[in-house]
Amino acid sequence: MASYYSTRYTPDPGRTKVWRAIINYLEKYIGTSCEVVIDIGCGYGDFINNVNAQKRYAIDLNPDAAGYLIDSVEFRSTQVTDLSCIADASVDIAFSSNLLEHLSDDELTLAASEFQRILRPNGLFITMQPNFYYAYREYFDDFTHKKIFSHESLADFFRSSDFELVAMEKRFLPFSLKSRLPKTYFLTRIYLSSFYRPFAKQMLGVFRKKSTTPLISKDAS
Repeated sequence: MASYYSTRYTPDPGRTKVWRAIINYLEKYIGTSCEVVIDIGCGYGDFINNVNAQKRYAIDLNPDAAGYLIDSVEFRSTQVTDLSCIADASVDIAFSSNLLEHLSDDELTLAASEFQRILRPNGLFITMQPNFYYAYREYFDDFTHKKIFSHESLADFFRSSDFELVAMEKRFLPFSLKSRLPKTYFLTRIYLSSFYRPFAKQMLGVFRKKSTTPLISKDAS
């Protein structure tokens, strides 16, 4: 894990400016403030440190991620397949960025079950992912990628896990923040408001937990 952070996922001060613009864009789904938000695979905390919520949780396998979070964010170091530190039906918005492609099929099944469990009825799962349909050349430049997702397969995965598709943007952001685009708040706002998004190879998926989905408690035998 430490070697991954030192090679593929290094800190970048410009990332915060970009993320503030991304969060502003996502307010159409999450509002300007909500009750409980969780960032699953929080990394350097770019999303969870900047989103407005009464309660903010951050989850990451790397315990060092805690050092990048502001004091009001509650951090837990755990696997995405075991979110037992989060109560049943207690989260309004679950968010992940560049996470699901790092999981095996078995891990994805367990993770989806945990997403269902922690979300309230009609809660949202919002995810940003590289879209293999557009990023096939560089998709496996990251040696930790295990699973291929396109905009079609991502939507099908969540539907099969009892979520409803709210929105899918096939071209959302460039494949990496290491792209040639300048890292500024205003340019990112303009980019996301544009019909034409050059170099966009990441997708945005927004999914709603079905209100009729039976709750499976972690304590159930």
